[in-house]
Amino acid sequence: MALLILMRHGQSEWNHLNQFTGWVDVPLSVKGIEEAIKGGEKIKQIPIDVIIMTSLIRSQQTAMLAMSRHLGGKTPVVLHRGAGKLEEWGKIYSEEAESAIIPVLTTSALNERMYGALQGLNKTKTAEKYGKEQVHLWRRSYDVAPPEGESLKETKERSLPYFEETIVPLLQEGKNVFVSAHGNSLRAIIMKLDSLTEDEVVHLEIPTGDPILYHYEEGQFLKGDPVDL
Repeated sequence: MALLILMRHGQSEWNHLNQFTGWVDVPLSVKGIEEAIKGGEKIKQIPIDVIIMTSLIRSQQTAMLAMSRHLGGKTPVVLHRGAGKLEEWGKIYSEEAESAIIPVLTTSALNERMYGALQGLNKTKTAEKYGKEQVHLWRRSYDVAPPEGESLKETKERSLPYFEETIVPLLQEGKNVFVSAHGNSLRAIIMKLDSLTEDEVVHLEIPTGDPILYHYEEGQFLKGDPVDL
């Protein structure tokens, strides 16, 4: 049996300012830092074999802050696969040192939904301009995208292949995987794991900095009880 831990990044500075963020690469707020550390406390005793984070700094901060509380004694090391000299010059030559790391993979496939022309806009002011109903449709429908942006359906279509081609094989090897990602990419994954309908997934709320645990065995995912954390 293997474990999958999903965690939405802590509150970002633009979450705090009530601005659409999407792919704009803003860091965590002070509250977000606290949430990431608190989330790390909940998983500190769970063995973790691989960490996956997105290309956005708020996901990376969350992963590393959470792991700063971990009791496993290993060091997370970003592998920078396919990144030229970052990968080549970051080679570890000590077998002892390599045995004491947790490999960290980075991917843009699990980045947040891209909000297009809404990115940077204040959510309240945008609702005043376009109407609450229109903004709600952009934010919470399954297959309606904001201007120049992505729908949740499109986010799912880029997130799930990575999940199935990279994360599931790791679980099949019996490795425990910790994924630090975003509200909508995680909605896409949980939609599959929990067999949610299109209506159910758009109403799914995923708290920031709060780990969600799944047990994986023989191709099946079973959501863990909170006591497992």
